[in-house]
Amino acid sequence: MPVTSTPSQLSRTRSRIRATPSLQRGLLGALLIALTLLMTFVVGWNLPLSSRIDLKPGQVAPFDVVAPRQFTYTSALVTEQARTRAANAIPDQYDTAAGAVRREQVGFARALLGDISAIRADTALARAQQVDALLSLDALLLTREAVERLLDLTTAEWMQVTVEAPQAIDRLLRDEIRPEDLAMAQRRVPSTLATDLSEAATVVAADLVRPLIRPNSFLNVERTQAMREDASAAVAPQTVTVEQGETILRAGDIASPEDVEALEQIGLLTRQWDWWSLLRAFIFSMLVVAVTSGAMYRLRPQTADSLREVVILVVLSAVWLVVAKFMIVPHNWLPYLYPLAALSMLVACLVDVRAAVLLSVAFALTVLKLSDANAVLVAYGAMGGIAGALVLGRAERLTAFLWAALAVVVANVATVMAFRLPFDAMSNQQIVQLGFVLLLNGGLSASIALLGYFALGNLFGLTTSLQLNELSRPTHPLLRQLLLKASGTYHHTIVVSNLAERAAAAIGADALLARVGAYYHDIGKTVRPYFFTENIGADVSPHEKLDPLTSAQIIISHVSDGLDLAQKYRLPRRLHDFIREHHGTSRVQYFYVRAVRAAPAGDVVDEALFRYPGPKPRSRETAVLALADTCEAAVRAMRPASREDLAALVNRLIDERVAEGELSESNLTFKDLEAIRVVFVQVLQGVHHPRINYPEPLRPGEMSTGTRPLLSLPDETIVLAQEPTDNGQGYAGVEEIPESEAMISVDKAG
Repeated sequence: MPVTSTPSQLSRTRSRIRATPSLQRGLLGALLIALTLLMTFVVGWNLPLSSRIDLKPGQVAPFDVVAPRQFTYTSALVTEQARTRAANAIPDQYDTAAGAVRREQVGFARALLGDISAIRADTALARAQQVDALLSLDALLLTREAVERLLDLTTAEWMQVTVEAPQAIDRLLRDEIRPEDLAMAQRRVPSTLATDLSEAATVVAADLVRPLIRPNSFLNVERTQAMREDASAAVAPQTVTVEQGETILRAGDIASPEDVEALEQIGLLTRQWDWWSLLRAFIFSMLVVAVTSGAMYRLRPQTADSLREVVILVVLSAVWLVVAKFMIVPHNWLPYLYPLAALSMLVACLVDVRAAVLLSVAFALTVLKLSDANAVLVAYGAMGGIAGALVLGRAERLTAFLWAALAVVVANVATVMAFRLPFDAMSNQQIVQLGFVLLLNGGLSASIALLGYFALGNLFGLTTSLQLNELSRPTHPLLRQLLLKASGTYHHTIVVSNLAERAAAAIGADALLARVGAYYHDIGKTVRPYFFTENIGADVSPHEKLDPLTSAQIIISHVSDGLDLAQKYRLPRRLHDFIREHHGTSRVQYFYVRAVRAAPAGDVVDEALFRYPGPKPRSRETAVLALADTCEAAVRAMRPASREDLAALVNRLIDERVAEGELSESNLTFKDLEAIRVVFVQVLQGVHHPRINYPEPLRPGEMSTGTRPLLSLPDETIVLAQEPTDNGQGYAGVEEIPESEAMISVDKAG
C-alpha cells in the first residue's frame, strides 16, 4: 500500500516555531518595564477626573467630593481665624492724662476769661474796637456773631459765665475723653452747665467752653499691638476632623477656602506636578511589579516560560490600571463600582488561581496608593477579588460565573459592614445607594469576566475549560468519526483519558485538559484505522504484506494525520500539542527490530526513519498522556497476571521513558512520577484484571439439586484472550501466561 505521508511532509510536525530563551527573556523584561512605566504614569500623574480634583476657592464643584477615610489635620485657615478673633478681642490700650489736661485747660480758661473781662471793662474802647480786640485773641476761638453775643451779656450774666465756664471744663475733663470721643464730649457741654444761667449766658458759656475741651486719653499703639500679638500667639493650632464618607463638597457648590484646604490636606486636590512625585510613583510601581513578578515565579514558575500568559497578565493589568485611574476618585460610590473582582476572575480562569490571588493583592496596593490610604477600598477590592477567583476557579461551567458573582457580593457586603457598622454617619438614602452599588459590582464583575473569558480566549488562542467541556461531548464530529471508524482506538482513548485525568489531578496539573487531550490524541488513526492492531480484530494484519519501513511510516503518519484533522476541525492549539507530543521522539520498536533482522548483512538501518517526529512532551499534561498511552497499550498487550507484575511493568515503562530523555522538557519531578505510578497501577488493575474461562453449559443429565461444588480448573496453561495492539512501538503478539501466575477468583454460588 502506498504511503501518503512522506518523511519530508512529516518534518513540518517536528516542532513549532518558538522564541529562543534569550528572546523570550528580553520580551518578558520589556513587558514588565512597560507595565512599570504605565503604573508610574497612573499613580504619579494627575489627570482630569482622576483621584484628585482641580478646584480653587470660588469655583463650582463639578461632582460630589466624599472623604475616602477619616482624617484629622491642622488647618492653617481655621487657626488663623481663631488667632485673629483672639487679637481682635483685645481692646485698644490708652494712656490717661485726665488730671494734667483738666488743670491745664481750667487754668487756660480762667486766663482767657480774665482777658475777655479786661476788654469788656475797658470803656475807652468803642463796641467795634472791643469786637476786634476779642477777635484778635488767639486763644479765643469764637466767631464774630459769638463775640457780639458775649458783649451783649450784662455784667451779672458775664460774672456767672466766668464762674461757670471753668467749672464746666473741670467737670467734663474729669471723664476720659478719647480723640474719637471729642465731638461727643463737646456736644455734651450745654448739658453740663448750671441750670440757673440765663439762656444768653448758657449760649456764651457753651461757646467759650466747647473749644477748650480736648482729649485727655491717648491710644498706646505699641502696647496695644504687643497685647494683641500675645493673645494671638496664645491660641493653639486648630485641628479639623473629616469623617469617613462625609461629603466635603456637593456638585454645584461654590468652594470656600476652607473646602479647598480640606481637599488639599486629605490629598484630594490636584497638586502641582514635580519630579519628587514622579520619583515616588516610580519607586512604588517598581516595588509592586518586582515583588508580584517574583512571587509569581515562585508560586507558578511555568508562567515565566509562557509568553502568552505573560502577555495576558500584562494586558489585563494595563487595562485595569487605566480604569482605576478614572474610577478610584473622591466620590461617594464610584470607587466601590471598580470591578477588581473581574480581573481576578479572568486571571483565575485564563491562567491560574494563584496568579489571580497575587494580582488581587497587587491591585489592592495600587488602590491604596490611588485612594490615599483608604482602608475600606483596599480591603473591599482584595476580598471581593480573591473570593471571586476562588469560587470561579477554572470556570468549567457557566454557572460558576453566577456563583462567583454571588461570592463577590457577599465579600463586598461583609467587608463594608466590617468597616462601617452601624452606619451612623450615613443617611438611609446613602445606605440604600451603597448597597445597590455593592450588588452591582458583583454582577458587573462576573459579566466582564464572562465576556473577557470568551473574547481573550479567542484572541490569544487559549483553550478554556468551557471549550474543553464542549469538546469532551461524544457528539463532536471527530469523536463520532473515531467511534465509527476506529472503535478499538476509541475504547483505548477512553481508558487513556481516565489514566491521564487521574494522574494529572494527582500531581496538580490540569486534569480536564489531560482528559480531553487524551480523547483526541489518536484521531489520526481514523484515516487508516485498520493498520492499527486494536482495530484489526480477527482479520489478517495488512502489515504482513508491507516492508517494515512502510509499516513504520504508516504508524508514524497518524500524528501528522491527526494534526491535519485538528486543523480542519479547528481544535484549540493546546490539543494540537497532545497529538504532536504523545509519542515524543520515541522509536517504533517492533518494526525497527523487524527491519534490522530483515536487513542484509552489513547494511545499516537508519534509526531516524523509525522515530516519531516529536517534539518531546513540553507540558506536564502532554507528558502524563504520553505515559498513560504507553502503559495502557503495554498492559493491554502483555496482560500482567498480578498487581506486582502490573506495578513492575508500569515502573519499567516509565523508567524507560525517563532514561530515553522523553520527559526532559516536561517539568515533571520525581515526586510527580511516583504519584503517576501509583495512579496508573490503581486504574489499570481495575481495567485489565484477569478473567476466567467459563465452562460449557451443563447438560440436562448433569443438573444437581444440591449445593454445587467449587469449580475446579485443570492445572494447565491458560491463554488469556487479547488483541494485538499498537503500544506506541508497533505490532505486538499474543503472550501465554501460566496459570500459576494468574490470580483468578471464582464465586462459590452461580
